[in-house]
Amino acid sequence: MASQDWLDKDFYATLGVAKDASAADIKKAYRKLARQYHPDANPGDEAAEQRFKEITEANTVLSDPDQRQEYDQLRAMGSGARFTGAGPGAQQGGFEDIFSGLFGQAGGGRQAGFGDIFGGFGGGPGGFQQRPTKGANIKGAVTISFAESIRGTTTQAATSYGAVNEVRIPAGVKDGQTVRAKGKGQQGTGGRGDLMVKVSVKSHPVFERDENNIRLKVPVSFDEAVLGTTIEVPTLDNSVKIGVPAGSSSGRVLRLRGRGVKTAKQTGDLLVELVIEVPEELTDEAKAAVEAYQMATQDFDPRAELAQKARL
Repeated sequence: MASQDWLDKDFYATLGVAKDASAADIKKAYRKLARQYHPDANPGDEAAEQRFKEITEANTVLSDPDQRQEYDQLRAMGSGARFTGAGPGAQQGGFEDIFSGLFGQAGGGRQAGFGDIFGGFGGGPGGFQQRPTKGANIKGAVTISFAESIRGTTTQAATSYGAVNEVRIPAGVKDGQTVRAKGKGQQGTGGRGDLMVKVSVKSHPVFERDENNIRLKVPVSFDEAVLGTTIEVPTLDNSVKIGVPAGSSSGRVLRLRGRGVKTAKQTGDLLVELVIEVPEELTDEAKAAVEAYQMATQDFDPRAELAQKARL
């Protein structure tokens, strides 16, 4: 920013704060105005966009202690000695005229100019420019389904300014993870900041995520577990068949490779946990069959080692 610009602009008035306002007051005023004039909240409104740029510019200077001090010093020295004519027949006064009476001549008889006085303040000799700064990041939030978290989706995210932004959620995102949407934050002199979107994933009635694996519990009947069989299990896309080995117990986990979460680095598996379900009521014939099975397997004790393991 050139020196003339700083003299011409009243950043305190732009933010509506007093010249002795605290950093907290400046921050509060900026947030209020930024929320009101943010382009996302005023689509197509060029006046609002220009006002937002002025607010951001003022905040960039006043929120930085060093820049604010330079700005205050420049305004104090320049008051009453702006770039105006010196009267009929007089030469147009340059910015150096403001300081000539204070600083006299520079070394070698050269008159001290603005660059000699403030050359060390980031603008370099002969200039006083504000370094372009990227706008601040803003926060947003979105809630998506379990399937959307696995496949990825494009959705609308509500921001802290009340605006809504379209964001791309990548495949494999986890619950509580933050996704960065570049260039959708606040406008700054050096470009826009980013939108940081916190993702919440809804629970699923069947599937559960375990790192990059997907788990689900599949009921099997007693005879299927004992004799073995082939069953059909659901996935997020369709269904697949899997073999249940004979003699499977409840809690046994069968693995379907490559059917889990797919990310750029890894693809997980589908973990199928068997749960043996028994009928609550049996016909006389079924009850007789179970009793016959009981007699045939009376030497089998499923808890034979339980007491011993409990004492370890």
